[in-house]
Amino acid sequence: MDSPHSEATGAAIRAEGFGLKGPRGWAFRGIAVDAAPGSLVAVTGPSGSGRTCLLLALTGRMKPAEGWARVGGHQLPRKMAAVRRISALGQVPGVSELDPALTVAEHLRERVMLQRRYDGSVRALLRSPARRRAEARALIEEALAAAGLDLDSLPKRDRTSVRDLERLEALRLSVALAMIQRPRLLAVDDTDMKLSDAERAAAWALLRSLADGGTTVLAVCGDAPAEADTTVTTTQTGAEGGATSGEGAADAFATTGSA
Repeated sequence: MDSPHSEATGAAIRAEGFGLKGPRGWAFRGIAVDAAPGSLVAVTGPSGSGRTCLLLALTGRMKPAEGWARVGGHQLPRKMAAVRRISALGQVPGVSELDPALTVAEHLRERVMLQRRYDGSVRALLRSPARRRAEARALIEEALAAAGLDLDSLPKRDRTSVRDLERLEALRLSVALAMIQRPRLLAVDDTDMKLSDAERAAAWALLRSLADGGTTVLAVCGDAPAEADTTVTTTQTGAEGGATSGEGAADAFATTGSA
């Protein structure tokens, strides 16, 4: 089976005057992006300045209100569904989160089943159960390798509950789940939150390796790392109130449309 990067080149991202408005006002405005395929794009800015909403808008999961963007050749907002098909979310609080009650194995099996249901060809569905199991195992192994998650290092290997994972391990698992989709664009929120210096370096090394392998990576962070090819900075939107952390992000996501 091909590697998670082999079937698609990363998606180029272009945007100008890009803005999104939620029920509390503008989440972000005036964003410009110019990122080549396979870039590592750091999204920075103060808390509440629309970083998460920008991540969701550029992956086709929130509808922008002004300006334009093109992701992998697909114009936003006209081609939001097409952008969703080529993108995947890692950890995004309130939108794409790990279930603390499930084990690592349960998360992986569930993601493979969803991928097969929504993206499988008729030919794939007609394959024997043994072959489907073998392909699922191979896909999981490749995704884990891409995310750098070593099951042998976990307390109970793949039977380890998410609640027992360290934060960096949880990040790697969320990335592995996303890579099962073989995306051209991977989006990760809160990349460096609550990580030690060593863990932060490991997290950025992981995302850098994915970008070097061909996947364009959008990563929200507190400070842009040296590994980033491009940095996009959001700013506070002022009196209208664009708070997009916690409840604000959920409100905007519900109002503008989600996938």
